[in-house]
Amino acid sequence: MTNLAPTIRLNNGREMPTLGLGTWKSFESDAYHSTRHALDVGYRHLDTAFVYENEAEVGQAISEKIAEGVVTREEVFVTTKLGGIHHDPALVERACRLSLSNLGLEYVDLYLMHMPVGQKFHNDSNVHGTLELTDVDYLDTWREMEKLVDLGLTRSIGLSNFNAAQTERVLANCRIRPVVNQVECHPGFQQRQLREHAKRHGLVICAYCPLARPQPARQWPPFLYDEHAQNLAKKYGRTTAQICLRYLVQLGVVPLPKSSNKARIEENFRVFDFELSPDDVAGMEQYHTGQRTVPFSGMSGHKYYPFNDEF
Repeated sequence: MTNLAPTIRLNNGREMPTLGLGTWKSFESDAYHSTRHALDVGYRHLDTAFVYENEAEVGQAISEKIAEGVVTREEVFVTTKLGGIHHDPALVERACRLSLSNLGLEYVDLYLMHMPVGQKFHNDSNVHGTLELTDVDYLDTWREMEKLVDLGLTRSIGLSNFNAAQTERVLANCRIRPVVNQVECHPGFQQRQLREHAKRHGLVICAYCPLARPQPARQWPPFLYDEHAQNLAKKYGRTTAQICLRYLVQLGVVPLPKSSNKARIEENFRVFDFELSPDDVAGMEQYHTGQRTVPFSGMSGHKYYPFNDEF
């Protein structure tokens, strides 16, 4: 019997595994092989996006593992995201159907608005858009996303890269509540205020870059390489990456570590059979710098740019 991650209950009653495979910057064959291996290991939560340009490969891996009897569709929690070029309300349903076609699925479990900032639509193949930003109100986009739940195209909808004020604006005006906010979160950027805000409002924080895009040549970030991190890893008989992921899990955050390395995909998943002491959890707070690794600085002048606020 494969060991699975525990699940967390979302505000609509659905269950989401508390750790997932991230696929940002997993290109084509990497995304395919990573997803296949992750499902064999026990991952049941997979995170992709239209702009990652790997939905087809992730979907192919899922369909093969269903055919092999490794998983059923109902056992896999699949997230994808609405790209900035599809914020125009007239494009939302078509964009979701395009992602479903890429994935080869009839529905996704979670569909996120990737950013509150929209980009000008030229064509679907212009995946990353341009820095021609639009003034489409994310509330108008959200109302179209709500209809995707009605249509059965997604089970849940949520936010990504929204700040607290933007989240509250959605909550005050929505018919269907967002279940998560997916944001950068790791020991170097701990999102304490946003986590507390999300908890008060019944949203789960999912963490992209939960290991902050490590740079081994620079021995960066410190929480993977410094003496304190090494000592913690020795104390628990784990790797420093496992300590970081376990830390996030204990904060109630759902980490989405990305790897295309088979051994690391397995290692990242093995964080549910040990627990950090309260003192060691508190000790991780020393690593918070308040510095993002993904600031989306090209959008910083836009009225809906989320990171000008403190949280």
